[in-house]
Amino acid sequence: MLKNLEPHYISLRLQEVNIAIESGLFTSARKIIENMPACDIALILESSPPTNRKILWKLTDHDQQGDILDELNEDVKDSIIDLMTASSLVVATEGMETDELAYILRGIPNSLYKAVLDKMDAQDRTRVEQALAYPEDTAGSMMNTDTITVRSDVSVDVVLRYLRIKGELPEATDTLYVVNDVDQLIGDVPLSTLLTVAPGLSIEEVMDKKTETLAVELDENKIAQLFERHDWLSAPVVDKKNHLLGRITIDDVVDIIRENADISIMGRAGSDTFAPILPSAKRRTLWLAVNLISAFIAASVSNLFQATLEQMATLAVLMTIVPSMGGIAGNQALTLVVRGLALDHINDTNRLWLIGKEATIGILNGMVWALFVATAVSIWKHNITVGLIIAGAMFINLSVAGIAGVSIPLIMNKYKIDPALAGGMALTTVTDVVGLFSFLGMATLVLHY
Repeated sequence: MLKNLEPHYISLRLQEVNIAIESGLFTSARKIIENMPACDIALILESSPPTNRKILWKLTDHDQQGDILDELNEDVKDSIIDLMTASSLVVATEGMETDELAYILRGIPNSLYKAVLDKMDAQDRTRVEQALAYPEDTAGSMMNTDTITVRSDVSVDVVLRYLRIKGELPEATDTLYVVNDVDQLIGDVPLSTLLTVAPGLSIEEVMDKKTETLAVELDENKIAQLFERHDWLSAPVVDKKNHLLGRITIDDVVDIIRENADISIMGRAGSDTFAPILPSAKRRTLWLAVNLISAFIAASVSNLFQATLEQMATLAVLMTIVPSMGGIAGNQALTLVVRGLALDHINDTNRLWLIGKEATIGILNGMVWALFVATAVSIWKHNITVGLIIAGAMFINLSVAGIAGVSIPLIMNKYKIDPALAGGMALTTVTDVVGLFSFLGMATLVLHY
């Protein structure tokens, strides 16, 4: 049966699944996903709010769960693993390739990691421990150990008969590696060569002795650059003594490129569009703190000239803080939504939930930073009234910024305007106008009454 890979098809399935779950029709939801490939189910999980995600995960086929975990981005993968027991995680990852095992198990709590290892068979345990022994984002941590090796003194015919007996090759195999009696790599033979040369020739006669290799400690970004430069489909990984340890394939490199693109788009905002409210607020508040420090520095510079100002001097010094904080908070939400739109995670069934989430985060951040800035300004300026004024303005602007940050890109996308290009400008206008109006408006009311 042909698979429809169009984004519209996935979006339609996502809407059907979410509607079925919200209506309590779990059997219908299961039927929708039961014949879908793991990558499509992973996309639906990434595009679902936490409550629906938990239900949907329970509806997935247990035999498919390992493949689904491997397709999920890191944030969503970790949230799903939190729902699993050690036994279920072992079952889900049984028979997976080494690099996939390492990706799924890296970063899980130590107690769960130890419990998973205890339940694994000796072979899988050894493979996992070896993969996780290498630093993250290096060739050693992402390589597959399922290589096919041959000796140089055998004939092509012997190798072909061996492959026929074996019956199945590891995924994405395009080359066999030639090693000596101590497993040092001495060359390689592409499958295309084996099929086109005389069967009586020896492997030594047909192998390429100038094999390009990857050092086990090589950084993943350099690996991606090498694959791009040389148009490789796969490459062997070796240690300092040229012992063959494994291989990296083009699908692994595509994952690197995708992760780097996500980081570039998301910065530090996180890669899970529908993460729970409190973790999302916690992740973003660090950068709000950094921005607040920068805003206070700018205000301190203006404060040098306070003596030349008249009645509104103190307010003039502080008024840049409110729109600046609103701009940062709004941009965090805007970046998250722009990414969600780019990946087709957002549609009619989940956008209202997303708006509610961002509004709640804005209110929470508004309360936290309003209290903080009120205390700081009251101590700094020895004026509680001014502290309360800026606190009120801060709360209003951060609350509005959360809603604007999610609403502006959604509205622009509806009217075919690129939110990645124009969203920041529109958001800055909203946060500046609301921030200054609320701050100076409340100050005017207080000073006159």
